Amino acid sequence: MLQGWMVVLTTLLYIGLLFAIASYGDYRARRNPGRERNPNLYALSLAVYCTSWTFFGSVGLAKSSGLDFITVYIGPIILFTLGIPLVWRIIRLSKAERITSVADFLGARYGKNQLVAAVATVITVVGTMPYIALQLKAVATSVATLMEHLNIAFPNGNLPVLADIAFFVAIAMAVFAILFGTRHADATEHQDGLILAVATESVVKLFAFLTVGMFITFWIFDGPGDLFSQASDAGISFLGPQGGPDAINWIVMITLSTGAALLLPRQFHVAVVENTSERSLRRATWMFPLYLILINLFVIPIALAGQLLLGSQVDADSYVLTLPMAHGAETMTLIAFLGGLSAATAMVIVSSVALSIMISNDLVIPLILRRHADQAISSPDMGRTLLNVRRLAILALFTLAYAFYRTAVNNTALAQIGLIAFAAMAQFLPALIGGLIWKRANARGAIASLLVGFFVWAYTLLLPMFAQSGLIPVDFLADGPFGITFLKPQALFGTDLPSLLHGVFWSLLFNLIAYTAGSVSRQPEMIERLQANIFVPDELRPPQTRRLFRTMLTAGDLEDMVARYLGAERTLRSFRAHAKERSMPYERNLDVDPQFLRFAEQLLASAIGSASSRLLMSLLLKRQEASPKGTMKLLDDASEALQYNRDLLQTALNHVRQGIAVFDTDLRLTLWNKPFRSLLNIPPEFGQVGTPLQSILHHIADRGDFGEGQSEQLVNDRIDLIVVQQAPYQEQMGGSGRTLSIRADAMPDGGIVITFADVSERVRAERALESANETLERRVRDRTRELMHLNDALRTAKQDAEAANVSKTRFLAAAGHDIMQPMNAARLYTTALVNRLEGMAEASEDAKVAECAVMAGNIDSSLEAVEDIIGALLDIARLDSGAMKAQLSAFPIDELLERMRIDFEPMAKEKGLELRIIPCGLHVRSDKHLLRRLLQNLISNAIKYTPEGRVLVGCRRLEGAIEFQVHDTGVGIPEAQREEIFLEFQRLDEGARIAGGLGLGLSIVDRIAKVLDHPIRLMSAVGKGSAFAVKLPAFRLLHSARRAEAPASMANQPLSHLSILCIDNEPKIMEGMRAMLEGWGCTVLTAGGIEEAEATLLESDVKPDGILIDYHLDNMLGTDACTELRAQFGTDIMASLITADRTAEVREEARSKDMAILNKPVKPAQLRALLNTWNMTAMRKRNQ
Repeated sequence: MLQGWMVVLTTLLYIGLLFAIASYGDYRARRNPGRERNPNLYALSLAVYCTSWTFFGSVGLAKSSGLDFITVYIGPIILFTLGIPLVWRIIRLSKAERITSVADFLGARYGKNQLVAAVATVITVVGTMPYIALQLKAVATSVATLMEHLNIAFPNGNLPVLADIAFFVAIAMAVFAILFGTRHADATEHQDGLILAVATESVVKLFAFLTVGMFITFWIFDGPGDLFSQASDAGISFLGPQGGPDAINWIVMITLSTGAALLLPRQFHVAVVENTSERSLRRATWMFPLYLILINLFVIPIALAGQLLLGSQVDADSYVLTLPMAHGAETMTLIAFLGGLSAATAMVIVSSVALSIMISNDLVIPLILRRHADQAISSPDMGRTLLNVRRLAILALFTLAYAFYRTAVNNTALAQIGLIAFAAMAQFLPALIGGLIWKRANARGAIASLLVGFFVWAYTLLLPMFAQSGLIPVDFLADGPFGITFLKPQALFGTDLPSLLHGVFWSLLFNLIAYTAGSVSRQPEMIERLQANIFVPDELRPPQTRRLFRTMLTAGDLEDMVARYLGAERTLRSFRAHAKERSMPYERNLDVDPQFLRFAEQLLASAIGSASSRLLMSLLLKRQEASPKGTMKLLDDASEALQYNRDLLQTALNHVRQGIAVFDTDLRLTLWNKPFRSLLNIPPEFGQVGTPLQSILHHIADRGDFGEGQSEQLVNDRIDLIVVQQAPYQEQMGGSGRTLSIRADAMPDGGIVITFADVSERVRAERALESANETLERRVRDRTRELMHLNDALRTAKQDAEAANVSKTRFLAAAGHDIMQPMNAARLYTTALVNRLEGMAEASEDAKVAECAVMAGNIDSSLEAVEDIIGALLDIARLDSGAMKAQLSAFPIDELLERMRIDFEPMAKEKGLELRIIPCGLHVRSDKHLLRRLLQNLISNAIKYTPEGRVLVGCRRLEGAIEFQVHDTGVGIPEAQREEIFLEFQRLDEGARIAGGLGLGLSIVDRIAKVLDHPIRLMSAVGKGSAFAVKLPAFRLLHSARRAEAPASMANQPLSHLSILCIDNEPKIMEGMRAMLEGWGCTVLTAGGIEEAEATLLESDVKPDGILIDYHLDNMLGTDACTELRAQFGTDIMASLITADRTAEVREEARSKDMAILNKPVKPAQLRALLNTWNMTAMRKRNQ
């Protein structure tokens, strides 16, 4: 069971852990002073926004107002997403002006006015005090809940101070804030230990809230569905009692939360003062909103679960703690307690540190300066005094907060207290936003707006809270002051609005009116105009005419005064660095100018604020000058002159093409221009005063611009080149591809100035020139090597081409075999059919039989033509590949003309055309088969593309040549397309409408003509016809021009005694061969292979006279099968190889095996002539 001592021990251990974490953070910062802070720490430190109000109060607000609690977080999300440009602008201004708080920011904007800063500080303290008290109340409430659970009771139900753990937590937090928040007099120095502790607490409270939320949702209930279902059954809505959000209320609360996310002292401190880079801010743009979403995931489920299980008798603000406690989950209860404790302590610590800086810089120090000026100027160690003031302020703040918690907020809901604090911070909005956009705004307007707005806020929101706590009579709320009802705090001027909306509306309205009226009531003073130009930037313009003053102050006077606040060592180092930047020797008796005065003032501002630093400088000057007005005028002139000179110098530097960067003796950035960042491509956070050179180089090395290698080593090498050797060198930037010329020069008395010039074009030109000026020997060597490689490549290519040619020839042979197989079978069948029909026609006088015989003959002729076409195509392919040469011979041209007439006369008659072919008795020298294919294409095209009229074919005699001509009366060919028609797949539009085709005919004609070296001539007239002429070489014979015919006895000799064995792996071819040979009277035996042939011969006991065998059998070549059959049945058996392979290798193989050769498709006349020869040989053998 959870014991009281366990709660106390856990609290003490947790606080001790915070001390250890903060100590480690400070130790690590001292070990690595130049190292950039992790951006995640910045984003997590912003979560100090989530206080005990978030951890406990959001649940209470969700119970009473439904979804209204979301508005508290929508504002920060909007600010750190859409409002990032505004936040970054405020951060940059604060860094430049060394601003330490929101009060300091307002004071600096309005002419470094001390009263503006003081009023802002008072408002912040009063407005934040209820908020700090709220955290103590949250701790006390959680402790009281635990005590009640542990049955520990106190007299009268009141918790004694010494028994109140919130009291001891307040003391511990005060000690923590003093130890880790007041280490440096310079308030702009980063508190690394403090921020690490705050970031850790952000993780703790997020983990605790999510753990408790998941326990309630998934352990006590069976998930969100079950929880919402039970709530619906019980009539409990997550929209709250009002049934939904109010739009006006949401707008007001979002506005308040947006302002509070930046203007609350703790938020301004972590978001602005503790910011180290723009990179950290960019990380926060997604990480901080994500945090806010996660920590609110289970607010609604916890609120619904509390109403279902605990009812109204338990305070909704304690649901996070009481729900695990009611279910006996002691570990979960302890986690919830630690989460609430971490949420409260983080806010209290940071707020107390920020408020102590404001109190010391804007209230106490100005009071000391005005009442004890001599002591402020002459005291040897004002820095210690400054730190002691801040420590006392922290103790006072915790004392007041605890007292406020014990008296005023005990009966007020957490959410109500938080919203009152938000409304107080909203009073800064008119002065802040107006100061960033309106140059006319001045200190009078800012003071008026702050005082009026604060008064109305206190009257309408703070006093009612005191009345509810019993500190003032309640009648004051009901009747108004002195019974004036229209001045009632919660119904001002008779308005009837919700309390918060009422107070915010009237306070901001009067605030804005006072701000505008006060600003327009007078012109801004010189210092106000100067500061306005800084906060509301405008184009560069010359300064107003001003008188120059001389002062009796020396650099030693300024050094002594600043050293009293910042320490002698740091002050001397800063003054010497400033003198070096200005190229002047530093001596204590050096007369100071306006620029030196401005530097000393800004240095003081980092410790005591801009307003107090201005006041201190004026006091110092008054001691040396007779006229106070002259003194103030001198200080203002110094600021204006410095600002003008700085702007002028920066503008001039930005217009220089080279990048320029100046680093002090500690190698920290002090001055730079825009090309410096653009050439190095570094983000804006590295363009800040004080950025270490090492950090910039590390960033560039980490992204790979310095090449491969260890980042630390790469950086050290560049540091050595720039700082030690100071030797010019060139750097190739890997990311951008630029080549930079980098030159470093020492500044007088320390520090360096580095220039960066983009020499990429020059380097590229140098490299190009170097490449162009290679030595002749290298060129010759390269060219010789190239020629050798080329010869080798040509030799290899020739070998590859020869191998490819052989492979292509084999492929064509195989393809020819596959194509010719069915054609061969068709020819065999038609030949057999012709023979039978002719025999029947001779035996019978039936005219129909004779007509069928003629038709069969025509079919045979057509098949022969197709056979010739396919053969020609294969031959053309072989000619293109160089695998076959044209076989030239002399023959009478009339043979081709007669064949053309037989082939094309039926086609012409079918189209109604007159085909006239004029005989010719001359001989020509050409390849008969290819020439026939050429003429066939020309005549076929003439008939196809002639709709009506005639086609004339004939030969014209020329000197030593013959011109074969084909004339038609067709569509004609336009002159512009006469070259295109000889290309593959090219057809005329008109021709395509008349006849079908693929557009290959004339392409084949052109190819054959080139192979045969027969020029083609084209003549055409569109609409009248065309004429193609082919020029052939003539040939004179010494004998008759008539073709020698075989003797009749030889042609018609019967073959009845001839026995033939046919071997082919195609059954259809075998059947066709059998039919044709049996028609000639042969005895025919057939087989599909050598095994079947052997069996057939053995079974029939017949020795064949001849063998007709296919070359490509299934298991072996025909030549090898023939050799085996001859060896078995007789070597004198005659044989012929039948093949579509027309290569020389096959012919040579057949000749070596004593075999004739017939090419597929087999021509019946050739086969008959071969068989006649075999028959005569067989008859001679039988007669011997």
